[in-house]
Amino acid sequence: MTSKIKVPQLPESITDATILAWHKKAGDPVMRDESILDLETDKVVLEVPAPDDGVMGEIIQQQGAVVKEGDILAIFNEGVQSTAKPGATVQAEPSQINTTLSPSVRHLVKELNIDTTQIQGSGKDGRILKSDIMAWLDQQEQTVKPPTPQPVIEEMERPQQRVAMTRLRAKIAERLVEAQQTAAILTTFNEVNLQNIIDLRTKYKDLFNKTHDSKLGFMSFFVRASIEALKQFPTINASIDGQDVLYHGYYDIGIAVGSPRGLVVPVLRDADQWSFAEIENNIREYGQKAQNGSLTYAELQGGTFTISNGGVYGSMLSTPILNPPQSAILGMHNIIQRPIAEDGEVVIRPMMYLALSYDHRIVDGKEAVQFLVTIKNLLEDPARILLNI
Repeated sequence: MTSKIKVPQLPESITDATILAWHKKAGDPVMRDESILDLETDKVVLEVPAPDDGVMGEIIQQQGAVVKEGDILAIFNEGVQSTAKPGATVQAEPSQINTTLSPSVRHLVKELNIDTTQIQGSGKDGRILKSDIMAWLDQQEQTVKPPTPQPVIEEMERPQQRVAMTRLRAKIAERLVEAQQTAAILTTFNEVNLQNIIDLRTKYKDLFNKTHDSKLGFMSFFVRASIEALKQFPTINASIDGQDVLYHGYYDIGIAVGSPRGLVVPVLRDADQWSFAEIENNIREYGQKAQNGSLTYAELQGGTFTISNGGVYGSMLSTPILNPPQSAILGMHNIIQRPIAEDGEVVIRPMMYLALSYDHRIVDGKEAVQFLVTIKNLLEDPARILLNI
C-alpha cells in the first residue's frame, strides 16, 4: 500500500522547517519508526520516523527545502520489498552534480559549455575536479578554450565552501540583532572570590556524589545565588510587554550551553524549588541533549533570567547579550588564581570576573550593581544561600 509522508505537527509558534538531511533514498528498505529524515526548526531538530516497514518511494522535497506542516515530503510503499540490488547507487541528476562543483570549475564548465554528465569525477564522492575536465577535453580533442585560459585553468585552486546558515544560527543572529536594536543594554562588572565554594566542594564532593549520584559543580551555586538575588530585585526577573512591565512570580533560569549547531538555552523551570543535586543533574542532562541534538522545543521555551558560562571556554571577561524578552543575563568567566588583599595581606585566591548585562529601560544602574554585589556576597559566603540571608 502506498502512503504519503508529511511534515508532522510543528511546535507552537513555529510555522515552517527546513529539510536538514534525508537518511533514506528512493528504493531503500525501511523499518517501522526508523528515522527517515531530519527537519530543522528555529530551535530544535525533529526526526521524522517511518510509519511502517516498507520501501522508500519518490522523494518529493529535497534537502534544503523549506516546508510547512502537512506538506508532502515523500511517497512510502508499506510492506513492499526493496528491488534495489545490493551495492547499487543512485545516479545524481546533473543539477545536483553542478551544485558540487567548485567556483573555478563551475566557471570553466560555463565558459566551455561542457555537459558534466559525460565526465567521471575523480574527487571525493565523485566530485568533478579541474583535472577531470582537462582530461576529458584531451580525449575529445577539443580546441575550444576559455577567453583567458592561463589564469583560469592553471591557477592553483584555493578551497572555499559556501554553506547555508542553519535555522538555529539564523535565529540566533535575528535575536541578537533584535536585542541590540530594541533594548538599552548596559553591563556592570564585579569579581568574586570562590575559595569558600572550592573548599566546600572539596570537603563534600565524595559524600555528595555518593548520596545523590551527582557531581557537585559550580553552576548549582550560581543558580541558587541568582535566585536569591532575583527575589530581592524583582525588576531583574521582569520583562517589558508593550507599554507594561511584566513581573514574574516564578524563577525559570536559562542555562546557555554550546551545541554543534550553535548556542542553545534550555530552561530550569521553577528552579527555586530544586535542590543542588537536581540542578546539577538537569544541567548535565541538558548538556548531553544539546550535544546529540535531542533537546525538545518545550525545554527551550521561556526563561526569566539567563546564566552564560564563558569560562568553560577560557573567557576572562565578556559582555553577554540579553536573551529577549528577559531584562538581564549573568556572565560567568574563567577562574584564575590572582593576588588580592585580604585582612591587610596579599594572598592568592581563585577569582572570577562576573558580568551582568541588563536592559536599562526598566533596570536602573543602582539595582543592577546591587544585584551583582548580592550574588558576589552569596557566593563568597555560600552558607547564606542555604540560610536565605
